[in-house]
Amino acid sequence: MNSKHRIVLTDDHPIVLSGLRNLVQAEDDFELVGQALSGLAALKIIREQLPDLAVVDISMPELNGILLGRRLANEAPAVKLLVLTLHEDLAYLKQALDVGVRGYILKRSAAENLVQAMRSVVLGGLYVDPAIAHRFFDTGAKSARGGYSAVNIPQLTERESEVLKYVALGFTNKEIARRLDISAKSIETYRLRGCERLGLKTRVELVRFAAAEGWLSDV
Repeated sequence: MNSKHRIVLTDDHPIVLSGLRNLVQAEDDFELVGQALSGLAALKIIREQLPDLAVVDISMPELNGILLGRRLANEAPAVKLLVLTLHEDLAYLKQALDVGVRGYILKRSAAENLVQAMRSVVLGGLYVDPAIAHRFFDTGAKSARGGYSAVNIPQLTERESEVLKYVALGFTNKEIARRLDISAKSIETYRLRGCERLGLKTRVELVRFAAAEGWLSDV
């Protein structure tokens, strides 16, 4: 039985791609099943291979990482995505989270943190590069609470809390349904109801709220 996590790597620079390949191939729990230098090539390989994880360069030609993430959310939702980027602007991180990306790591951190980030994401977690995570979560914590104080946050049911925590961590409705042994339709109902109670309209707001509440502390 193959217990390795199947990985596809992308980057628009051959030398960087070679370095990523060396990092992955040095780990016993990863299996490299494809690599690409452009977004369209990456999309083709991911469709064919359906890997556990795709490491996606946000600035690829033909189809950038955000657009690729949007396509894969519809065409291959089971494939988890980790974005690799030069961009430290929080606007890029917000866009990535909105399309369902579960990991965001800076290229300057890749040598030290990429393997840890990949493991976190492939096992169902959410990973944001430590160099920018504090700025994203700290600046959004107050607004993510919707103006609530610690004592007047609307009460969620236990099931709503469970569902929102999994959504914030990047799990799909189908994955959450399997974990909680209820239907995907019920998951969507709990998600919508929980977000409505909290006044949260986007996944970015939910992730910020989750960080403020300590839901992501074990990631």
